Amino acid sequence: MSDHKEPNPKEQQLKGFHNHNESEPLTTDQGTKVTDTSKSLTAGERGPTLMEDFHLREKITHFDHERIPERIVHARGFGVHGEFQVYESLNDLTSASFLQDPNQKTPVFVRFSTVVGSRGSADTVRDVRGFATKFYTEDGNFDLVGNNMPIFFIQDAIKFPDVVHAIKPEPDNEVPQASAAHDTFWDWVVQNRESAHMIMWLLSDRGIPRSFRMMEGFGVHTFRLVNADGQTHFVKFHWKPTLGVHSLTWDEAQKLAGTNPDFHRQDLWDAINNGEYPEFELGIQVIKENEQFDFDFDILDPTKLWPEEQVPVRVVGKMTLNRNQDNFFAETEQVAFHIGNVVPGIDFTNDPLLQGRLFSYLDTQLLRLGGPNFHEIPINRPITPVHNNQRDGFHRMTINQGKVAYSPNGLQHNNPQPSSSGEGGFEHHPEHVDGAKVRRQSVSFQDHYSQATLFYNSLSDHEKRHLYKAFHFEVGNVKDPSIKQQVVEMFNHVSHTLAKQIARGVGVKEPEPVHDGANPTPSQALSQANTTYSPKTRKVAILLGEGFEYHEVDQFMNEMMQNGVHVEVIHQTLGEVKSANQEPVMVHQNYATTHPVMYDGLFIPGGQQHIDQLLNHYEANTFVKEIFVHAKTIGASQEGVGLLANNLPESFQTAPEQATDQLFEDLGIITARTNDLSSFSQTFLTALSKHRHWERETIDTKQA
Repeated sequence: MSDHKEPNPKEQQLKGFHNHNESEPLTTDQGTKVTDTSKSLTAGERGPTLMEDFHLREKITHFDHERIPERIVHARGFGVHGEFQVYESLNDLTSASFLQDPNQKTPVFVRFSTVVGSRGSADTVRDVRGFATKFYTEDGNFDLVGNNMPIFFIQDAIKFPDVVHAIKPEPDNEVPQASAAHDTFWDWVVQNRESAHMIMWLLSDRGIPRSFRMMEGFGVHTFRLVNADGQTHFVKFHWKPTLGVHSLTWDEAQKLAGTNPDFHRQDLWDAINNGEYPEFELGIQVIKENEQFDFDFDILDPTKLWPEEQVPVRVVGKMTLNRNQDNFFAETEQVAFHIGNVVPGIDFTNDPLLQGRLFSYLDTQLLRLGGPNFHEIPINRPITPVHNNQRDGFHRMTINQGKVAYSPNGLQHNNPQPSSSGEGGFEHHPEHVDGAKVRRQSVSFQDHYSQATLFYNSLSDHEKRHLYKAFHFEVGNVKDPSIKQQVVEMFNHVSHTLAKQIARGVGVKEPEPVHDGANPTPSQALSQANTTYSPKTRKVAILLGEGFEYHEVDQFMNEMMQNGVHVEVIHQTLGEVKSANQEPVMVHQNYATTHPVMYDGLFIPGGQQHIDQLLNHYEANTFVKEIFVHAKTIGASQEGVGLLANNLPESFQTAPEQATDQLFEDLGIITARTNDLSSFSQTFLTALSKHRHWERETIDTKQA
C-alpha cells in the first residue's frame, strides 16, 4: 500500500468554515464592530436598559437558542475524524468506488455514543454503544450506522417507539437515568421475547466496554452489495478494533461514572492527541443470493447474527481515526447520520427493521436540525458537488441563481439532469416483489431463543459470572415480583442454569427444566476471551512516598514507555516527590485527583522509607486493594512487596511475601527480589497485555 500522503478532501473542505477569532476585533453577527460587550446600554448610569441595544439583544438571543433538541436516542456522543483504505478491490462484489482502489483514502467521521441516557449522563453506564461512520466518498456520502452489538431488540421497526419508551426513564418520575434496571423495561422484555438474544449481549461484558477504541462495531442490518454487472450478494458489516475487544467490570463502571463521567470520550481524545490513532479493520460477511435459505435462521432477521463459523468474516480494509473534532457542537452535535445514505454498489434488503428506519432517521433530523437543509451544515456536506432544484427551507446556505426550481423544465433544459447507472447514477436492485398486503411476519422469524443459547454457551466462565451479576442487578431492581418471575421463565428457554442463577439472585421461584431442542456448539467469535491482547496504550499507576528507590522507578518507567504504556506517578501531594538519594520525580496525580479505576495496572517500587509512609496511608492501601479486586496486574519490587502483601486477602497473602525467587508471578501478581527490573518489566508487560486476571475473582476477597 502506498505511503504517499494526499490531502484529505473533507479536511480541506472544512477548513473553509474555520474561524479562529485570533486578534480580531469583536463584531456582531452582521459584522458591525462592538465597543463594549460587558455593559448594557442604559438610560443613565443607574437607569433602565434600553431595547435599542442591538448587541445585547443579539448576544442574549443567540445564547437563548444555542441548544438544539438532543437526539431521542444516542444523545450522548463523541465524534472524531479519520480515513479509510480498502486492502484490495472488491469489484467482484460491489461497484462502490471507495471499495475499489487500495491507494485511495476515503475521509470518514465517526460518532460513538450511548443509546439510552441524555446528553448529561455518564459514559460508562451499561448500554448499547452507537458506532456510526460517515464515509465521504466520491459518489456521495455513505453512512454505516451501527452499534457495538450485531443484533437488535426487535424484528420490526414499528416496535421501535415502544422499546425506547420502555427503556427510557419512567414517565411519572423521570427515573432512572441511563438504565434498563426498572419495571417498565423488563415488563416490555417479557412481552416481546424476540428481545432475548439482545438482552444477553446487553447484560454481558459488551454492555460496559473498556473504551471506544476497544469495542467492535456492527452494521446490524443485512445490506446488499451490487457489482457493475448487477450481480448481488447479501452482506453484514463489521468493525474489528486492532487493540482487541475489552470491557470494564461493573464496579469500575459505577465508580467511573462518579469520578470521571467523561471517561470514554476523554480516553479517545487523549489517544488521538498522543498520536495513538485507533484502528478498526472493516470485515464483511457475504452470502450469495441463491444461498439465503440455507441456514437455520432467517438472514433478514435483525435479532439474529450470522455465526462466523458458518459465514466467515472477510477483512477488507482499515479505518484509522487520526484527528479530533475542532468544535463539539458544530461537528458531533450537528452531524446527521442516515441509514438511507447509500452509494451505487450498496443497496437495501427487506430487513423489516431497516425498512422502517429508512423513514425514522430523516424524520428526526428535520426537527432536530431545524429543517430540510441540514445537509448543508459543514460536517454533513458531501465532498462531491450537490446539484438539484431544491431551493427553499430553513437555514438555506446555497445561493442558487436562475428562475427554475422544478423538474422537468424547458427554460433551463431540465438542468441539472439525472444520470444513468453507467454515468454513476444510483439504481435500485430490481428485486421481484409480489404479495398480498398483510400485517404478518414470516414463520422464519419465530425462533427467539436458539441464538441467545448460542451466545450463552460461547461465554467463558468469568463472562458467565458477570452475566449472572448483571441479571441480579437489573432484574433485582424490578419492583413487581410477577415480572421477575416472568423473566426467569423467559430465560429458562435460553439456559436452565442461567434461569436458576437469575431466580436465586432476585428472590423468586426456580423454574423446572424445559426442553427446547438443540444445544448449539459454542462460537469462538462470541467470547471476548478470544480477542487480541496488547499492552499498548494501557495506563499504569506508580505509588510513591518520600524515600523510594529512584533507579527502580526510572528503569520501570522507561521499559513501559518504550512499549507504548502510559505511566502516572501518584503521591499524597502534587509537585515533586524525592527518592532516598533526593532525586526528584514529577507527580502526575494525587489521591484526590485520580482513582484506581482509571488504571490498568499498578507498580510499587522498593525503598523502606516510602513503603513505611504508604503502609500508614489509608488511600494508598485502598488503592492497592481496588486494583487487586478488579483483577488488574500488580507489580512490586524489594520492600514494595510488603505493601502489596499487606493488602492481599489471606488466601493469597503469603506467596509473594515469602517468595525467595528473584522473580515471582501468579495470577497477575509479580514481585522482584532484585534491583534489576529487566525481567520483571517484561513479565509485567505480558501480564498487563492480558487485560485482566479473572481467576482472581474466585479468591475470597473479604479483606480486600
